[in-house]
Amino acid sequence: MRLPRRVLLPVGAALLSLALVQCKKQEPAPQAAPVQARTQPAQEQQAQQAQAPATVSDVLKAPRPQGGEYMGLYLVDKKVGYVFNDLAPVPGRGDRVRSINELHFKAQVGARLSERIHREERVYESRPGGKLVAFTIEQRGDGGNQTLVGTVTPGGMSVVRKRPGMPDETVNLPPTSEVVEDADQVRVAILRQANVSGNALDGTDLGTHPVSTTVHPAEERLISGIKVKVGKAVSVSEKEKVPVTAYVAEDGRLLELEYGQTMKARAEPEEVARRLDMVEVFGLTRVVLPRALPPEAQAIPGQVKLVMENLPEKFQRDTYRQKYQAQPDGRVLVTMSAQPPDPKKLAPRPLKDPDGGENLKSSIIVESDSTQIRELASQLVGTEKDAYTAAQKIVGWVATHLKKDYGASADRATDVLRQRKGDCTEHSLLTVSLLRASGIPARRVDGVIYMVNQDGVPALYWHEWVEAFVGEWTQMDPTFNQMVADATHFGVGQEGNAEITPLIGTLKVVEVR
Repeated sequence: MRLPRRVLLPVGAALLSLALVQCKKQEPAPQAAPVQARTQPAQEQQAQQAQAPATVSDVLKAPRPQGGEYMGLYLVDKKVGYVFNDLAPVPGRGDRVRSINELHFKAQVGARLSERIHREERVYESRPGGKLVAFTIEQRGDGGNQTLVGTVTPGGMSVVRKRPGMPDETVNLPPTSEVVEDADQVRVAILRQANVSGNALDGTDLGTHPVSTTVHPAEERLISGIKVKVGKAVSVSEKEKVPVTAYVAEDGRLLELEYGQTMKARAEPEEVARRLDMVEVFGLTRVVLPRALPPEAQAIPGQVKLVMENLPEKFQRDTYRQKYQAQPDGRVLVTMSAQPPDPKKLAPRPLKDPDGGENLKSSIIVESDSTQIRELASQLVGTEKDAYTAAQKIVGWVATHLKKDYGASADRATDVLRQRKGDCTEHSLLTVSLLRASGIPARRVDGVIYMVNQDGVPALYWHEWVEAFVGEWTQMDPTFNQMVADATHFGVGQEGNAEITPLIGTLKVVEVR
């Protein structure tokens, strides 16, 4: 059903969104307008660098291609997009540095053409440890068109949101601790031959998260059929938790990025990078089953057992729904079960979040403190005190009032409420927002769900649903109006997190029991 919303690009610490969900067939969407890359002649860059202060950040001292660099983005060896990165002094301002990161994604998603463009421009002080002072984030295509213009001060961030045909919105947020070295930790680490730690402003939720880069010894690597000596560094965001390995040539060219075994970015000339394979991503990324699941897997209560390959140990955490048993051949037996919450444990709302409050927070995406969300939550729940009964009312309303429409992606809860249509990510986002506004801790769950598509092949498809704390945790699926998400839901991550990216294309089910 879906792929992770975010793909981590360590150069520039950009978190770029891929919303790929299909709830029913649609006609192809109009193509989004391209975002033009901003490049500079080599002479202009050299002149600007000559005007820079005597003491500048190592991010400017590290060698890199002048005018930026393009990379093709490959999923399971099929090209689904390209990225562009650049970093250089701001024209006429030697005390400022500008970083540009772009993602262009385009592929078939079921019967629909999906296209998304995400562009970030960040401006920093050029001195060592120079602060982030401003940013512009542009989004086009699936998920809607919007521009976020941010100004950073020691006391916080003022962000203006601009959307076609709608009034501008201004949001005031806490300050960020991102500095200029965080714009390209990889090249800084290789230049210093030392590990680098810092923070990065998330381009989707505008939160700041720790990012660290570990430098490795240089090695020989086969690039385009030729052995070359390359620098190597591995970056990890504490939010995404996806190790991304970067290989950099001695002259500073970024040659390759690896996001696990199935997603890579490779250096390419611009004209090559822009040529895409136009693959159908659901057939490419689904987990095909050896046979159909038994009927009891979709019953409530229900259970199913699957033997899996290539499921790393960090995902094998026993929960109230999923149990793991290692097999002698390195495989793992996963038992998935579903049942309603224990009536004896149900509690009245508002409830305290057992995880310390994270699952009750409002954010620029969840927006559970917005007037529209709170008013609707109050209408739906009324005077109902029982948290589970209230949660059922919310899930039922979202399931029956949102049109199933892949082409109507939205990245904020109020946008989902305004358009009242979307795929599983929109259903889950609005549900979590309404639950939190009602005093019920809730979060989104990423994973796979069982479906038999038109080709008759039983398979698991990427999907998103919700988990609510009603005295104990319980999972619900607003896309399919399930008050208890059945046992065919296999959860592996939370909140649209890119941590599950390495599973795509590698996870296998070899036996259904």
